[in-house]
Amino acid sequence: MALQGPIPISFELLFPHGCYVVGEVTAAKDFDAKRDAQAKDKVTGLPVWQVPVMDADPSLKAAQKTVTVKILSEVQPVVPPSLPGVPMAPAEFEGLEVKPYVHQATGRLAYSISARVMRAPRTGAGKSGSAAKDAA
Repeated sequence: MALQGPIPISFELLFPHGCYVVGEVTAAKDFDAKRDAQAKDKVTGLPVWQVPVMDADPSLKAAQKTVTVKILSEVQPVVPPSLPGVPMAPAEFEGLEVKPYVHQATGRLAYSISARVMRAPRTGAGKSGSAAKDAA
């Protein structure tokens, strides 16, 4: 099979309705380390940060709305600013990849989401996908 390792995916495909940051950016723990250490990406060696986000898809059940996105970055990413009147910060991610795995506790297929960049959403002409249609 030609497909091995993480699967690249666009932000628009993964979060077609957008997403909102609902917590702080924290260092991901390295559970294999003997001491309390930050995880490092096995391929790039970059530190791994994590941030909880809420998928804005209205068709999702409550339990499916919040996911953790891991960000590979030398420095701690900064949450984009909130919009006036919105209690959560909208965000977009670049360099997204999903890694399928079998969840140990449930035996079900699950996905780990990683990105290279977290930023404020693009607006207007630079935006693609369904969100650009909504803006027009």
